[in-house]
Amino acid sequence: MTGILIVPIEARSVNESVVRAVAAYVREFYSRLGLSVEVLPKINITPFMEGYNKSRGQFLGRTFVLGLTTFRRKLNARAVIGITDVDMYEEGLNFIFGLAHPYFKSAVISLHRLRPEFYGESGDDKLLKERAIKEAMHELGHVFGLGHCRNPLCVMHFSNSIIETDIKGKDYCDECRRKLEEALT
Repeated sequence: MTGILIVPIEARSVNESVVRAVAAYVREFYSRLGLSVEVLPKINITPFMEGYNKSRGQFLGRTFVLGLTTFRRKLNARAVIGITDVDMYEEGLNFIFGLAHPYFKSAVISLHRLRPEFYGESGDDKLLKERAIKEAMHELGHVFGLGHCRNPLCVMHFSNSIIETDIKGKDYCDECRRKLEEALT
């Protein structure tokens, strides 16, 4: 069984160096827990177009989560996470940075609102990579059964804004790491 699949999903252009940085960080951490990480070739957004809400100009996040489950099952992986460049939302929320479903062992993150340019700032690949790593680690934590953490420095802390994403770390706190290790053994 494969460990974790990373699937770049692009409408315009998913930054390949960001995908590589996410893959390297996820691989470094999860290999210690016995999981391999494989990056699949990028795919086009077309299979997920049913989730596009024209009036909002956003994609419904769960469309990705459900669609990516097919890749996970087909390739017999433990988990899958998509990385896309489109803006996402969920019902009742203006936007989401990412979404995961532990039952489907599937997640997705969006780079759209992680880009400094979205906030009127200069482009900063290092900051974009750091934010993407945090969101990928957060959503993978959910995939493996972790909930949100009260520790504002833990990667499992809920981010309602980019400021909260920037404050938290890229790693799981001791308590979340213990829970994750128990879930994966």
